[in-house]
Amino acid sequence: MTASDDSNKHASTHGETIVTHAGRDPFANHGFVNTPVYRGSTVLFRTLDAYESRQQKYVYGRRGSPTSDSLCEAIAAMEGGTRTWVMPSGAAAIAAVLLSFTKAGDHILMVDTVYQPTRKMCEGVMKRYGVETTYYDPTIGAGISALMKPNTALVFTESPGSLTFEIQDIAAIAKAVHAKGALVVMDNTWSGGVFFKPFAHGVDLSIQAATKYIVGHADAMLGSVTAADPAIAAQLVSEAQALGICAGTEEMYLGLRGLRTIEVRMQRHWQSGVEIARWLEARPEVARVLHPALESHPQHHLWKRDFTGASGLFAIELKPCGRPALAAFLDGMKLFGMGASWGGFESLMIPYNAAPSRTATQWSPKGPTLRLHIGLEAVADIKADLEAGFARLKSAA
Repeated sequence: MTASDDSNKHASTHGETIVTHAGRDPFANHGFVNTPVYRGSTVLFRTLDAYESRQQKYVYGRRGSPTSDSLCEAIAAMEGGTRTWVMPSGAAAIAAVLLSFTKAGDHILMVDTVYQPTRKMCEGVMKRYGVETTYYDPTIGAGISALMKPNTALVFTESPGSLTFEIQDIAAIAKAVHAKGALVVMDNTWSGGVFFKPFAHGVDLSIQAATKYIVGHADAMLGSVTAADPAIAAQLVSEAQALGICAGTEEMYLGLRGLRTIEVRMQRHWQSGVEIARWLEARPEVARVLHPALESHPQHHLWKRDFTGASGLFAIELKPCGRPALAAFLDGMKLFGMGASWGGFESLMIPYNAAPSRTATQWSPKGPTLRLHIGLEAVADIKADLEAGFARLKSAA
């Protein structure tokens, strides 16, 4: 689903105003504030000439509707891009980019800390289609130049990393990559498109699992890809349409509804997340906290330089403990759900082991690692839930 190229023509440059008004045209919809859900596949033409010329704005449900245009225009405006295409999930968005901008014989440089489905895509479909992938250290910066080959088509970044939260020097990477004629792709989901503006740092294609912060309510699957360069955007849309990749209208509406409050939600996730992270740093049970906004983070200086805030997602490494103690800690949580995804209003926590998926770097924690998403609950209640968990952990040790 695509939007018009007017996505940046808004009176304000303030994010709060952009996400409130971008993509809305109430008087094109009888005065209703929100663009309604246009359910449909068939679009009718009034005349034979109109049908044969395909000159009307909408021609088939899969190729766009007022609902998709509203969402795409709003996301493009929020991220500072020209054009957005929305997909059925974040994984679909990643797959669409990898398939659209590579061909047999090409080479991809992929950050070693990437979201697991992205690695699976590279090791499965892309390898089968003759595209080679090399994984690189997320902290490499301008050193990425030494890994590039004559057939390197794109360099994939994700900042911070999905599980271990390394911040990449996107500007240095982009400068080195563009000097050799390749594209820079970024998974920008952690920032929600609010706290990091990818195109100001040299990114060519920005991907979001809109399932997370854009939807914001844990009730819909959605992905997005945004480009700043019109030619790149046109290629993205053409290839995605050829692949038949499009999102459902109900999900698009939920994404559009969620987007209207993303700025205020992200501020709350940031504030609460940092407060909980600092509190956890002082806990005797915690070996370290992996949160880019904390001064203890190895790439805090890059976060401070490039980001305007932080989401509610970070990780902690516990001091060594047995599985029964870990189970006691997790199983008794009242506010923290244990499940995949993040970015909704609710707090979540899952255990993970990043070591098996690393090939260019090593991950060697001293104890169990947990990924936390801090939701919109009262911070005092979140702390109380964690406090009770640490008491269970201690008694079961």
